[in-house]
Amino acid sequence: MRNVPLDEVDALPRAVLAISTDYPPDHFLPPHRHRRAQFLYGATGAMRVGTADGTWTVPTRRAVLIPPETDHSVVMMNVTTRSLYLEPSAVPWFPRRCQTVDVSPLLRELLREAVDVAPEYPRRGRDATLISLLLHELSRCVPLPLELPWPRHEGLRALCQSFSDAPDVHDPPSRWAAELHVSERTLHRLFRAETGLSFARWRERACVLRALPLLAADLPVAEVAVTLGYESPAAFTTMFSRLLGAPPRSYRDPAAE
Repeated sequence: MRNVPLDEVDALPRAVLAISTDYPPDHFLPPHRHRRAQFLYGATGAMRVGTADGTWTVPTRRAVLIPPETDHSVVMMNVTTRSLYLEPSAVPWFPRRCQTVDVSPLLRELLREAVDVAPEYPRRGRDATLISLLLHELSRCVPLPLELPWPRHEGLRALCQSFSDAPDVHDPPSRWAAELHVSERTLHRLFRAETGLSFARWRERACVLRALPLLAADLPVAEVAVTLGYESPAAFTTMFSRLLGAPPRSYRDPAAE
């Protein structure tokens, strides 16, 4: 199915519904939820999924798992998606929180085929076998550290959200502590308790996640590095590779599938 609203097919008696959707540049989907679990894959562009708990950046050719009945918004940056809407009973392994995952070449090909499967595909035969293999491959997806958790502390959350819009890898904790009227020691303790990450690790991850849509838009690595406050492209590449296990060039937007 292509560019078909989920509401039109949600009630069909099939465990998996595959829909390909083309979105205009910089499209925003306001907070909403689905009865089914969703596997949201970006064939082109980049996405950022937001919930009350944090944001999940989805680079090109990666995906995000969205549990059923989870309120979420999506920022689309030149995106064509391939979504799988899954009956919860068909994916008992599904995470309870959103999770960005890598997508294998085999799974990408299965997704391409699945969106051309009839909505009420026969329960036996080629299409049913394809969907069955698709479910097996989904369960093998490898998680990626592309979540940026939000603290529940109101003041700290506001600072985190502001920082994520324009991150600087050298933004000092002393500034944050002064904004919150606490000591740096208290800030570090609060950060760990509220996000599960140290201040330095959260700051580093925020920079990487901001870099991903810039790389997908084909900005030079040197320009991305300067934007995030790094002294050199080499310093940025080292940090990026350490966190994601691959250099920045591997996260550029390839030709549309």
